[in-house]
Amino acid sequence: MYRKTTLENGVRIISERVDFLRSVSLGLWVNTGSRDEDARKNGITHFIEHMIFKGTRNRTGPQIAKELDAIGGLSNGFTGKENTCFHARVLGKHFATLSDILGDIYLHSLFDAGDMELERQVILQEISMVEDTPDENIHELFSHMFWMDHPIGLPILGTGNTVSAIGQTDILNHMKQFRSPDKILVAAAGNVDHERLVRMFREMFESIEKGGPGPRAGVSPRSKGGVVAHYKDLEQVHICLGGEGPPLNSEKRFPCAILNTILGGNMSSRLFQEIREKRGLAYSVYSFVSSYMDTGVFGVYLATERQNVNPSLKTIQAEVKRILAGDISPADLEAAKEHLVGGIYLSSESADSRMMRIAKNELVFERYVSFEELADRLEKVTLDDVVEVTQEIFRDGRMSLTTLGPLKSDEVDAGCLEF
Repeated sequence: MYRKTTLENGVRIISERVDFLRSVSLGLWVNTGSRDEDARKNGITHFIEHMIFKGTRNRTGPQIAKELDAIGGLSNGFTGKENTCFHARVLGKHFATLSDILGDIYLHSLFDAGDMELERQVILQEISMVEDTPDENIHELFSHMFWMDHPIGLPILGTGNTVSAIGQTDILNHMKQFRSPDKILVAAAGNVDHERLVRMFREMFESIEKGGPGPRAGVSPRSKGGVVAHYKDLEQVHICLGGEGPPLNSEKRFPCAILNTILGGNMSSRLFQEIREKRGLAYSVYSFVSSYMDTGVFGVYLATERQNVNPSLKTIQAEVKRILAGDISPADLEAAKEHLVGGIYLSSESADSRMMRIAKNELVFERYVSFEELADRLEKVTLDDVVEVTQEIFRDGRMSLTTLGPLKSDEVDAGCLEF
């Protein structure tokens, strides 16, 4: 039940009808994110995301909120490194109203100077909240160190200085340059009729003119190895350790997903069991994968007391070396596959998950990717595939370690970065 239509100006409209769902999830995607910014205007994409709901030439901000609430709409927006999305979910009978509201805020937002000053203070508070939340801030510090001076390492929210300097003209120019129709994707999933969806957004979006080219085609990011310690008087030391992972379109993303599951992706993972359950070294420990169009990162996070930092790092090192030596049983491999395949199919019961999924597949692969195709690709992953991707990630001299807390760089056992 997947359909795709491309308007003459390049706007793409995709939908997936799911007959057993009564709701519909609608998202307006723009293939622009924080990596399309420079250091001077860092945070402008996220600023636009906030301002888009603050009023149009047809509706005030309170009216937008009231109309969405009146139809039971669950609306939100998010800014990523490579794209931005404004989305909402309603019952199918309210789809026309929702489409009109989202189309209006995208096309006719005023970006009023007074509203900007108020929202600027909200964003500055959001930045401060992240800085005061060590388990979030450590990921920003790690990203900045890992990607060196590349825009992909810039914080999505921006900094206090950059957000304070962004003006109305900056936002309007950014919208004009980056929000051209070939970067726009309308995605819907659930109780939706494709022809109706196309009629509604053709009328609204077909007149959008092309903007200027963005800098996305620039130099791909390269990671930096080493240790950086950010000293702060905290109860714990927060740690991010990582290396380069596969990009979004790489076949190696499948063994990487299995590696993530086995190493630190759930409660039965090796790091959770060894570091938390057996040794009591940390309350929070997990591995993670962040993939982008041309690169990626595989990392491990944990928070622990100062005296437990090196023992924790040595445990991580030992578990990675076990995998490098091929110490994964057929049962381990099968359990990881079943965990991932189960998650794929469970997400199919959510209109939001389906909408997000078809949109991301269109942005990356420009096609529909079925649940069965994903499950089949995961099932074909071998032990050798997992070992190979582990070798590529955990390369000596290319691993990065960032800490935040009462610890200095020379207190870290650098030998823990050798694999």
